Amino acid sequence: MDFSFNHFPFDLVLFGLIAAFLALRLRSILGTRVGAEPRPQPAPAPRPGPVIEGRAEAPAPLTDYDVPAPETRVGQVLGEIARRERDFVPAQFLKGVETSFRQIVLAFGAGDVAMLRERLTANALAAFEGAIRSREQLGETQKAEVRAIASLAIVDAAIEERDGAAHARIDVRIVSDQISLTLDKDGQPVSGTDSVTEFSDLWTFEHLLGAAVSGATWRLAASRSA
Repeated sequence: MDFSFNHFPFDLVLFGLIAAFLALRLRSILGTRVGAEPRPQPAPAPRPGPVIEGRAEAPAPLTDYDVPAPETRVGQVLGEIARRERDFVPAQFLKGVETSFRQIVLAFGAGDVAMLRERLTANALAAFEGAIRSREQLGETQKAEVRAIASLAIVDAAIEERDGAAHARIDVRIVSDQISLTLDKDGQPVSGTDSVTEFSDLWTFEHLLGAAVSGATWRLAASRSA
């Protein structure tokens, strides 16, 4: 048998050693990374909206407040009102109108004259009370609900002198989603619908400028469809 090194496969042995070294090196690197890197965390599930009657409700849309620019005619009147009434800010005024609108609509539907007396002028209160009395005499009831108020926009403003005093007047267009349904004494629909309907109303608010008396605030003087 020939034990010479002339035919010994040195190249194969060398390649085998290199391959073994690379395999061990690769294993050590991979093992280090797996041990150092944190385990991936699942993405948090989105938070659902409030659940009502077993179904998730979409969040209520935001109300859009539209105030005329200062250089417009209406904007200049609003500026004069602010000059006479330091607490008057048009955007804050519209937020107050939003609250009053909800209260007045619900109070009229429920026949709550005490609430209406706090929010209406004398003439407007007389008209609302007349409608409530007529409804009660007929045995009718009204279902009223304000689901959302899409927008409130100041469309006109004026300062009027009456009885030796300055009165500010502001017209606001209110777009809302409501349920308004009148039922007779037998519970049958007389007018309106039980479905959510969009209403567009023009409400006029009045205020006695410079009144340093308790309870002097903006009151509803007139309302009509817009």
